[in-house]
Amino acid sequence: QVRLVESGGGSVQAGGSLRLSCAASGYGYSRTCMGWFRQVAGKKREGVAAIDSDGSKNYADSVKGRFTVSQDNAKNTLYLQMNSLKPEDTGMYYCAADRGRCGTYWRSDAWYNDWGQGTQVTVSS
Repeated sequence: QVRLVESGGGSVQAGGSLRLSCAASGYGYSRTCMGWFRQVAGKKREGVAAIDSDGSKNYADSVKGRFTVSQDNAKNTLYLQMNSLKPEDTGMYYCAADRGRCGTYWRSDAWYNDWGQGTQVTVSS
């Protein structure tokens, strides 16, 4: 009964910042790969950032230098700090988790077992 709940989305102007949070339950007994994806209606979910089970971090080229993924293991919470937001960052952002290492599959949405409900991010020009 894994549960992931995202929060922190909203509407901002280009250049602004948002911090997304993902509260996780049901993973206290194992190491996991956790990632952030985003999706526009009619498009495939795109991998944005992830923290693998070995602690390594990965980012999509489009967000490097602007987004930072982090986690608080004690609180079972994953974060995504988004700075210098652009209109192309607009989308529904999802938190995902998989028990084990993702490796090179961190950006593949089919690899993850569990998903949150999503939180909307809208960036206006």
